Formats: sequence, structure tokens, C-alpha cells
Amino acid sequence: MIERLESLRQYLLDKKHHAFVKTAAETGIANLNGRFEKKGVPDQMRSAIVFKEMMRCQEPVILPGEKIVFTRTVKDVPFIFTDSEWEKVKTSHYIHERGTVSNISPDYETTIRLGLGARKKEVEARLAKGDVDGQGRLFLESVLVCIDALQDLIGRYETKAREEGEDDTADVLAKIRTDGATSFREALQLLRALHFALWAADNYHNTLGRFDQYMYPYFRHDIDNGILSEDEAFDLLEEFFLTCNKDSDFYPGMQQGDNGQSIVLGGRDAEGNYLFNELSRMCLKASYELRLIDPKINIRVDSKTPDEVFEEGSRLTKIGLGFPQYSNDDVVIPGLIRKGYSEEDARDYVVAACWEFIIPKVAMDIVNIDGLSLAACVKKALPQLKDSPDYESFYEAVENEIFKEADRICSRHKDLYMIPSPMMSLLMDGTIAKARDISLGCRYNNFGIHGTGLATAADSLAALKAFFFEGKRFTAERLMDALEHDFKNDPELKDMLRKEAPKMGQDNDMADAIGTALLDSFDKALEGRVNERGGIYRAGTGTAMYYIWHAKDLGATPDGRTAEENIPANYSPSLFMKQQGPVSVIKSFSKPHLQRVINGGPLTLEFDQTVFRNEESIRKLGMLVKTFITLGGHQLQLNTVSREELLDAKAHPEKHRQLIVRVWGWSGYFVELDECYQDHVISRIEFNV
Repeated sequence: MIERLESLRQYLLDKKHHAFVKTAAETGIANLNGRFEKKGVPDQMRSAIVFKEMMRCQEPVILPGEKIVFTRTVKDVPFIFTDSEWEKVKTSHYIHERGTVSNISPDYETTIRLGLGARKKEVEARLAKGDVDGQGRLFLESVLVCIDALQDLIGRYETKAREEGEDDTADVLAKIRTDGATSFREALQLLRALHFALWAADNYHNTLGRFDQYMYPYFRHDIDNGILSEDEAFDLLEEFFLTCNKDSDFYPGMQQGDNGQSIVLGGRDAEGNYLFNELSRMCLKASYELRLIDPKINIRVDSKTPDEVFEEGSRLTKIGLGFPQYSNDDVVIPGLIRKGYSEEDARDYVVAACWEFIIPKVAMDIVNIDGLSLAACVKKALPQLKDSPDYESFYEAVENEIFKEADRICSRHKDLYMIPSPMMSLLMDGTIAKARDISLGCRYNNFGIHGTGLATAADSLAALKAFFFEGKRFTAERLMDALEHDFKNDPELKDMLRKEAPKMGQDNDMADAIGTALLDSFDKALEGRVNERGGIYRAGTGTAMYYIWHAKDLGATPDGRTAEENIPANYSPSLFMKQQGPVSVIKSFSKPHLQRVINGGPLTLEFDQTVFRNEESIRKLGMLVKTFITLGGHQLQLNTVSREELLDAKAHPEKHRQLIVRVWGWSGYFVELDECYQDHVISRIEFNV
């Protein structure tokens, strides 16, 4: 890393740029909603005006040594509704999370290529047509407000750059204020401005999509024409990565680090060519050098991906970033097609904030709208255990509970309301032509349901099948009494269930077949359901934060887990499973029919830092990842941890400010996590290779 970037990196880590930050109240825009309410301003225009005011109040700041600018100086985004208005909205609508458009993959590519000026003309031309109704006119006018506001801020940054003698930066800003990018630096600067704008528009979990594909033509142009050397291009790339860490502590999420700034590398085109290019490799190198939590790296791979890609990814795993996360095209693309996505769109998939598979530019999927606890479905069926003549009969009761839970979940998602987002709409396909805000939907409007506690559920059923139905080693009454008392009155039964029963993750065919059946039942429970926007429901193997929430009221379970113990995050083995090595785990978790649970959710493995002693260990880990992909696994993420260091970080956080861990689908600084998430990371099984 060159000295200029090292200094800028330290400047950001020390948060010196926070000296320029003000609150919305300090800028005088905190009470816009009250004015909106008095004047009866429509929600569509409220969003545009708030964005305009956010842009107006930003102070142009150029940090020491910067070439790619834009720093957030207004911390909080004013809400468009008053409290009483919002309560009224919530009484008649389903509100997802914060109510704003989030967790989708914008079309940065088109605006970077055409420029804001051309996009403005496109909107004006659409307004001029005679077929635009009142709602459409309001929408298009709100988009124009956003374009003008962003162009104004770019112009003020240009003025600031000239005042400071940064004429090359000013020239770039002058170009991208109206025109499309023609160079790598211009493309990165315009991408930064657009990405910045989405956060300031109160959208969140904004991914960067297939960055190495849409930015590659600009990179290649500059290299081929002698405008940049590869080293100069790399320096610009590293600086862009640094910008993703500037304002991320202002971005909303469940925890610091949960901000959705993911990029996807690689994949194949329709002709089967692997698209991992020079820029893809530079992205891995930049993350390796910077050692920061953003952007999160995801690599699309398949059974024919070159070994070097897995090895380069393993180098990032070695230093403990918690990424890259791998997604398997051999499973994901057919799975998406099975769910109704066109082949062309399926081939263009990216991941959302964490792992969910989404289509850039054309999808308003809500991929984390709810979660279903498979472990809880097993618990609810247990009263029928004593009356079940065989395992198959009892499993029918479990499946029935899964269907009932799916009914309950899907019945909640009625009259969905999302706050309009004219800025995001500009960056999504078809919105200008239709003259409709992206909050109302797009080409795909599917809902994703997380599935939690798979291993807990599968292990519980495996214990019942092996020891109750087949082995006759305990009665239903004894089990129910032990569960009610959290095994305190029957430690012998607890040990039997915990230590002797088959477990998913040990390459045990019985347990793995049960896990497969549970996921099949989950998919069947959602099959054929259509949401109010005409989309379908997708089952998934991810958990998000539900692995904490669903464990709280679960109580003790028939796998020998006590009430206070965690359930695993995502698609992972039980935390107390007697490990037989990572190979057994990947064999178990590649057996299910993963094309059916294509909302996504990675197998998560933890490795002890001592694993990485030499280059051979990196090669071995790369081959382990490839084995999972070749066996048919759909998604994989790896953590490199040291239990001793994590415990010390809890006791002495000031000594471990830069310690990074993978939480559920994102990487964050360990000392900034809530204790429940810290403890879960500490409790996970650490493997060797």
C-alpha cells in the first residue's frame, strides 16, 4: 500500500473525519416531517425533498490525499413522516424492517455509462409524453429533484477541489456532474457519488453488485491506452474500497458492520466463459492489504473454477476478514430458474447484504421478510410423540407444523407499504418507462423466508428415530419430563442424546437424510404461494439474526441441547457436535436438495488461526472449499478465529479494535458487537485442515 493510502486509511480508522459531521438537527432539517404534515405533501415528494435537503446540507470535504471524494457530513436522515402519521400508516399496512427500500442491487452501470445529464433528459422526455398519469408525473418530478440535488453537490465538490488546488479531482467532478464516465477514475468517482446518494436517501444495505464486470471496461480502457499503469489503477481501487469504510458507522443495520456493502466477483457468461479477470484479482489483493470490513467480498464459483481462485480466496480467509463468501453457480442458477427467474437473469445473480441470491437492476425481492424455526416445529410436534406408531408418522406431524408455521408467516405479509425512493428508482430498470417508484415493485417481487435451527431439528429427529422409535431406550414421558426440566433431573438422558445420537455434520446418512427431508418440507410448505405483489416465496438456509431470537423461547431440545444454549447460525452443525473434521461437515451439508432452498444461507465453518502455518495450508483450505462446491454445496463462508484472542478482546476491547469476525452474513469488528453475538462467535466449533 502506498504511503498516501496508508495515511488515509489511518485517518479514517482514527475517525478524524467525524470532526466535519453534524446532526440533522444542527443543520435545521430535522423537522421537515412537521412541515410536510401541515402542507399535506405526498410521500413521493417528501422523499425527494428530504434527499434534496440532505444534499444541500452536506459540507464538501476533501480529506488529506484523497482522489475519490464524497464524505458524509450529515449523520442522520430526517424521517418523512411524523410519529402520529407513521403510526397511522402502520395500523393499515405491513411494514418491513424500517419501511424503506433496502437490500437490493441497483443498476449503477447504466448511469455510470450514460451520465446524470442523459438520465435527466430521459426523465424529462418521459414527462413530456401524454400518457403519464398524476401518480407518474409526481414520481418523475421527484426523480428530477434528486438528480438536480446530486448534481449540485457534485458541483460544490468541484468548486472545493479547485479552491484547494486539486485540479485533477475538480476535472473529474466536472465531467461526471453531467456526462458518463470514460476513465476508470471517473467511473469510480461516479460510483462513489451514486452509492453515497442512496445512503443519504435513507435506503440501506445497498450492494455494489458485479463490480468486477461493470467496472472492467473502464479499467481495461485505461490500461490499454496507457492512461494508467496497473499500479495506478490498483491505487485507485484501494482508495475506492477505503470510501466504503468512511461513513459506514452511520449506516443502519442490526449491528455495526451489518451494512450490506457486498461485491460479487466472477461467475460465467452464457457461453460458459469464466469471468474472473484482472480487476477481480485486484479486488482480492486490495482487501488483503487494507484489512477492513468493507466491501464484503463474494466469489461466484463452480466445479470447474480454477484452483488458483480458491487459493487466492483462502489468503483472505487466513488473515481473518470473514470473507470471501463463495456461491456455487452449478446450484444457484438452476435453482433460480426453478423459481421462475429467466435464464438470462439467473446467470446475472448477485448476493444481497448477507447471502441471499438476488438479481441486480430488475428485482425488488424482499429476501429477508421473515424466518421459520425448524427446531420450534419439532418441539411443537412433540406432544404427538407418544401416539405416533413409527418415525414416519411422527415426521408427518413435524411437517404439518412446518406447513402451519408457513401459513402463519405468509398471512402476515398483507398490504405492504414501502416509503418511496426516487433516487433508488433512478438506478433500477423500467421505473422511468413505467413512471412508477421502485417501492411499488419491479420485474421480480419475491419474498424470502429464512430457516433456522436446521441442525438442531435434524439432530433432534435423528435422536428420536435412533433411540426412541428404533432403540426403545427411553419413553416419551421421560423425554418430555427431561425437556420440561431442562435435563436437570435427567443428566443421563441428556448425555445419551448429546453424545451418542447421530448428528448432522458427521457424515451420518441418517441425520443427513433427515436434514434433507426438513428442507424439502420447508420448500413444499411455501410452494405455490403467491404474495400480494405477484411474487413467490423462497425458502432459505440462512438465519440472519433469527438464530439469536429463535433460541430464546425454544427451551431444551431432543438433541440434548439445554435451554440456554445457542442454536447454530445459518446452515451449520450444532455447536456442541463432536467434530470429526471439516470434511465430514461439508459432506453432510452438500447432500440436501439445495436448489430447492435457493433464498440462500451459507455453511459457516470456523478455523483456528494456527491452521495457517504455511502455503500448503492455504492450498489445502482452497481444495476443501472446492470439494464442497464439487459435491454440490450452494454457499460457504469461513471464519478464522482464536478463542483466546476473542476472550481477551471481550476483557480488553481497547487492545483489539481492529479484530474482525464473520457474524452471520457479514464481517464486523468484534469489540463493537453486542455480547450475545460475541458469545455466539466464541462458542462455534473451530476446525483444523
